[in-house]
Amino acid sequence: MTKKERLLVIKTLIENYEISTQEELTQLLTEKGYNVSQSTISRDMNELGLTKVAGLEKKFKYACADIREQEVTPQMISLFNQVTLSMENANNLIVIKTLAGNAGTAGMVIDQMHFKCVLGTVAGDDTLLVIAKSNSDAEMILRVLRNI
Repeated sequence: MTKKERLLVIKTLIENYEISTQEELTQLLTEKGYNVSQSTISRDMNELGLTKVAGLEKKFKYACADIREQEVTPQMISLFNQVTLSMENANNLIVIKTLAGNAGTAGMVIDQMHFKCVLGTVAGDDTLLVIAKSNSDAEMILRVLRNI
């Protein structure tokens, strides 16, 4: 396999799986029939400009550089945690209480997380409403938000 092919495979895996460590990526590549060393993976990840962003199931995952600016940075997660006072769900709705004037900030962070199961967010001054597709989606989103 050429380097170009390997980089394409890595990019595809990163886009389709929540991979949070180089070891996970190495294991996935091995399972797919590609035998590469961890040092090669490290160089490839640097070349692709992979960065860690918030995951849906895992706390963080790798993402490709071309979408990194649309993703949540650690600073944004920190800001979200600083302005959030409480989070509760009622069926498929999540109500997030924030410090005065910060509901829009919390909403921006959630929007940047690109949850496929979020239908939308509505921000007031100190309250953010997150609308999920289902009750179980709302519970999953709440678990993720509480763990970031």
